[in-house]
Amino acid sequence: MRATVLRTQTTAAARRPGRLILTGLAILVASFVVFGTVLVQQITERTVRDNLSGTPAVTDLVIGSVDVPPPTVAHVRQIRAVPGVAEAVARVSTGVSVGEGYLNLQSDPGTGPLTMVRVIEGSYPDQPGEIAITPRTAERLGLSVGTTTSGMGGELTAPAPLTVTGVVDTGADAGYDAYAPDSAVIAWARLTTVERVDVRVAPGTSTEVVRQRVTAVVAGQPIRSGAEVREAEANAAAQQVGKLFILVGMFVSIAVVAAALVVTSTFRIVFAQRMRQLALLRAVGAGRGTLVAALTAEGALTGLVAGVVGVASALTLGYALPAILRATGHAVSSPGLPLAAAVTVVIGAVVITVLAVLAPALSAARVSPLEALRAASTTAGRRGIGVLRLVFGLLLVVGAVLAAVATVSRLPKPDQSNYDPSMPLLLLVGSGTLAFFALVALGPLLVRPVLAVVGWPLRQLGPLGRMSVGGIGGAPRRAAAVSVVVALGVTLISGVVIGGASLQILADREMALSAPTDFEVTSNGGTLPPAVVTRAEAAHGALARVVPYRMVDDARLLRDADKLGDVESGYPTSDLNLAALPSTGDLDVAQGSLTDRGPGRIVLNSWVARDAGLRAGDTVTLAVATRRVDVRVAAVLPGDGPLHAGILADPTDLDRLGVPAAYTGLLADAAGAGEDGRTAGVRALRQAIGGSDGVGLAVLADERDRNDALVRTLVWIAVGLVGLTVLIAVVGVGSTTALSVVERVRESGLLRAIGLSRTGLRTMLTVESGLYGVIGATIGLVLGIPYAWLAVQTLGIEAPLTAPLLPLAGLFVALVVLTALAGVLPARRASRVSPVVALGADN
Repeated sequence: MRATVLRTQTTAAARRPGRLILTGLAILVASFVVFGTVLVQQITERTVRDNLSGTPAVTDLVIGSVDVPPPTVAHVRQIRAVPGVAEAVARVSTGVSVGEGYLNLQSDPGTGPLTMVRVIEGSYPDQPGEIAITPRTAERLGLSVGTTTSGMGGELTAPAPLTVTGVVDTGADAGYDAYAPDSAVIAWARLTTVERVDVRVAPGTSTEVVRQRVTAVVAGQPIRSGAEVREAEANAAAQQVGKLFILVGMFVSIAVVAAALVVTSTFRIVFAQRMRQLALLRAVGAGRGTLVAALTAEGALTGLVAGVVGVASALTLGYALPAILRATGHAVSSPGLPLAAAVTVVIGAVVITVLAVLAPALSAARVSPLEALRAASTTAGRRGIGVLRLVFGLLLVVGAVLAAVATVSRLPKPDQSNYDPSMPLLLLVGSGTLAFFALVALGPLLVRPVLAVVGWPLRQLGPLGRMSVGGIGGAPRRAAAVSVVVALGVTLISGVVIGGASLQILADREMALSAPTDFEVTSNGGTLPPAVVTRAEAAHGALARVVPYRMVDDARLLRDADKLGDVESGYPTSDLNLAALPSTGDLDVAQGSLTDRGPGRIVLNSWVARDAGLRAGDTVTLAVATRRVDVRVAAVLPGDGPLHAGILADPTDLDRLGVPAAYTGLLADAAGAGEDGRTAGVRALRQAIGGSDGVGLAVLADERDRNDALVRTLVWIAVGLVGLTVLIAVVGVGSTTALSVVERVRESGLLRAIGLSRTGLRTMLTVESGLYGVIGATIGLVLGIPYAWLAVQTLGIEAPLTAPLLPLAGLFVALVVLTALAGVLPARRASRVSPVVALGADN
């Protein structure tokens, strides 16, 4: 009997491949995602290895390492004299102060196999004091071919002339790059050592023989082959890729768990549709164990087919996409053929499907043989949960709450400096995991009250709305199973959105402190010539605002005659006008208010406040040299002060303290947008500086752009990874709706027979699908917001909790629309069935 039942069930499943694929669609998608992740990691690592090495491919030997003293200039000459060495290039770089700018002067031959630059204008340098620069460097520093300036770098004791002879194209242009042959760099900067030496062996000469000869002249220096160095560089980059994919694997694991939940729900529907058949098998002698084995075998077959199709689809796309990208000019490598990973994914799909099908199989196997006498083959799903499941769910809730309370108790205190987030993060993850499984256990009990709230507007729209809500409420276990997966995706995405918004605010606050404007002109410890400030303020077409400031480094805080704090030399103090800066709105305070700053009122950064033991509202004496002025603390910042100032004082107070009226620096913003506006601002400030000695210009906007790009990239990567769970959820809604349509053929026929139009039936079923998204998104936001707040606080980054209402509302609407769209095709199919045929169907 066992063999007969097993053969009957698996043969019936194999004869209906469409239903088989639909049942295992979530596992198919999960298999595609998992194996696709393996292929993407291979593609990324191979691309990094093939394209991101900093050593030319023709390099045969590399002399030198960061772990030992560097090769000397004498070593370079000796290596070039070794028989069999066709070319030896010394790699060295040195920072050069050029007027008000900065250059990173690097050595490169400029021509030949070992070069890493390409001349696009002028000629490459060949004499000491000659340089070639990148296009962005030319724009930023206002240099062009033929321009002569002076610079200070290396071992120079006085500025030496530098002449631009050419413009070169490189793989990266940071805006401060210059190149010259190694001999020119060494001679100009008076260097005695180099970072390393790249050697190209003459054709027809043994590399090993040349290695032995070089070893004899540079005893003690490590010598590696070019292949070893390129491999090490590639491995270092690939290691970072591997760390990233560890994080990816965590999100993929969550998506796999979501797929298992969807499959469990799907099999409950499938088995419910076949209750009469299962009852007949029980009536003819099949035991419960036999039915469980047969249904589990059907699940294994489903997992096998879904796993194979998912892996095959990922493999096809994994090979096709790099080929397409290469055809469009992108350097993307193809993956390998990871057969072991493919087999593992398929086996994993089978195992997960079998585990997912066990609970529905056990439930279905308890069918009574008397169910064979029913007129229809479908039985109504259970609406409640058992006592054991209720108790287990409540225990999970208690565990989640206790873990969350423990997390809150371990959050960093305002003045805590040695905070370790490891344990709080572990507790937070544990609390979230327990909360999720509690949601799985108690989901059927939560659907009804949540549906009563979110479904109220639909009930007011008439019979269609009431029937849609009733269709979901009539099968709470099914609704819970699918909605929980949607809730998981929404919880994760809302957490990422809230965390990203909080991180962006923190980044904006940090940038408002370290880079409050596009440019900064400093006097390197002295004062700015008055003409520099005057000319900058007159450059209205290129600069939007100019804010000069004074900075003193030796201000002290006193109470009576006693000095406060442990800093002997005093605190850096500035009279920077915050109200004139556009980024002031990004600043927040730990105590007091920034608007209270004025004559006799100062602002402290958090470190100075702690060191001096002061709070907002305290009175203190501010002293510079022998002069003093009584002030009150108007506010305390949560971190550092603008431009790293410890104290922000009013200009009149610095005047009373005898601080010279000459400014020590100024901040300015570009009047135009983009790179053109920024370049115009740089040129205007350079003209304002003119030939002033000791005056430097820094482009703060570049740092701000890099920081913003990093935050945006991190958030979008996280959203993309979390989107895998949402994809599984949408697939689950689609497959659940499609199977429930089959289950309710007679109900649909009855509705059509009593006058419901095809459009009305389609609308009702589509709204039902959308309700899965409404329920899941509601539960997800309720969980996501508090857990996001905990996550931000647990990291200890002092980022304020921000709930961006518009993105969260957009997320809610998007999930509802996606789940509704997932039910469109099944709804269209149901509406096309004739009422007569539907009423006569036995499912």
